[in-house]
Amino acid sequence: MAKTIQVEVVSAEEQIFSGAAEFVALPAELGEIGVLPGHTPLITRIKPGTVRIKLPEETEQNYVFVAGGILEVQPNKVTVLADTAIRGRDLDEAKVQEAKKQAEEALGNRESAIDYAKAQAEIALMVAQLAAIRKLRERR
Repeated sequence: MAKTIQVEVVSAEEQIFSGAAEFVALPAELGEIGVLPGHTPLITRIKPGTVRIKLPEETEQNYVFVAGGILEVQPNKVTVLADTAIRGRDLDEAKVQEAKKQAEEALGNRESAIDYAKAQAEIALMVAQLAAIRKLRERR
């Protein structure tokens, strides 16, 4: 039996994943982090991107898109507290493209009363989701 680590991925809305995993990789503030059982404890911020979870006895990995948040690692547990989390299978490319297009149009419309920082953050989030969708598509 393979050594495992307990993984919890939660957002403000719901628990996205809970279970044992052999390996977890995710986008931390200073680069991607890989976590194996027995990892040194740490807490760090995470960037928008894909969390990859390798389950025991499975060849395919589980994917979760996170829009930022906090990662806590203990030797036998990984907790991802995400601002927003979406299961990889639930990502909708057409919906993301449309949201990105609307944010770009709002940003380009000088007459609208929008928050430019918010619109730019929305665009960055949609770009990260599109990158996650492309990664998922490549792996299938």
